[in-house]
Amino acid sequence: MIKSMNSREHKIKQFPFTFYYWITVLLVLAGLSVSFYLSVHHYLVYTDISYESFCAISKAINCDTVSQSPYSVFLGIPVAVWGVFGYCFCLLLLSFAFHSDAGKKRIWPLIFSVSSVFSLISIIFVIISNFYIRSYCIMCIASYGINFLLLFYSWLIIRRFGEKEGILKGFKQDIKLILNKKAFSLSLFVPYAAAVVLVLNFFPVYWNLTPPPLSANVPKGISADGHAWIGGSDNPELVITEYSDYMCFQCRKMHFFLRHLVDKYPEKIRLIHRHYPMDNKYNPILKESFHVGSGEMALLAIYASTKGKFWEMNDMLFGVDKSRKSVDIKELAEKTGLDYRELAMAKYDNGIRQALWKDIRDGLKLRITGTPGFVIDDKLYLGEIPADILKKVIN
Repeated sequence: MIKSMNSREHKIKQFPFTFYYWITVLLVLAGLSVSFYLSVHHYLVYTDISYESFCAISKAINCDTVSQSPYSVFLGIPVAVWGVFGYCFCLLLLSFAFHSDAGKKRIWPLIFSVSSVFSLISIIFVIISNFYIRSYCIMCIASYGINFLLLFYSWLIIRRFGEKEGILKGFKQDIKLILNKKAFSLSLFVPYAAAVVLVLNFFPVYWNLTPPPLSANVPKGISADGHAWIGGSDNPELVITEYSDYMCFQCRKMHFFLRHLVDKYPEKIRLIHRHYPMDNKYNPILKESFHVGSGEMALLAIYASTKGKFWEMNDMLFGVDKSRKSVDIKELAEKTGLDYRELAMAKYDNGIRQALWKDIRDGLKLRITGTPGFVIDDKLYLGEIPADILKKVIN
């Protein structure tokens, strides 16, 4: 039996260098594929009103929630795009591994160092997902696994084929190899650097959802039953009543999309706003803590409505940074021209609280279980509006 074990161990040690090399290449390509998918996913989350990823499984496992968080963008570029840059850089490094001067020993300390950084970043994002976002992305977890496997295989190659020189000395030798191969290095890294610079300077900031500026050409007002509306002639072709929550990302995306439609077709479409905060302090449908603060934000908007400033306040509340622990009421008052003290006391006003409860009660009657909800011709649509309804009135 001992002889059999020794024989098996001997076979494992005989795996050629190419075996480990191609496993590393496949890992880098897998990481590149995941990063590319996550980049496309991030774009669709913000730009496609009907998009929902396959891993939007629950509150805890939801790629969409992770992409919607402010942590999905770093230095003005989506984190997934940084991942594409990183794995492409690793592919460039791997192209040096088969060079005659590499001798199976070079580049691996450098790749080990790069994958160490990747692994450290993975740990940081696990902490952020757990303690701040409170949701996990399956594809992100896959990339974390790939990063740790890259770290392991680069270490394994150093151990089995490298010299006893240490990571730091090996790192310096790897850099020296790259610098000695000037023509080859320039042909690889100059186009790469140029592509990175172009992306950093011209990448579209599609995640900054903004409404169009309020125009005097777009009518707005308050209905007889006290609900704010915008757009539409005396007899609009399409009337949309939205039930939304200021802490809900999909509500924000859909609201700004509809605001742009109203701005483009002011005679055809009328948008009526109703409040339906998914805040357990205000909405009895919630049995646990969720979207805390959205109820008080709705009260601020209702107060603004009484002063003729609803749409200004509404657009600002949808644009509030959700990573903040509280809303800056003073800032809201300054930007909308409202009295700060009155705005701060609005949440204690019984009439305003009753107006909010009326919206919530009507939403409960419609059996709205999540936001956004849209009522068109007495029919409820949750999450989005079917495209065929919009096509009836727009090109």
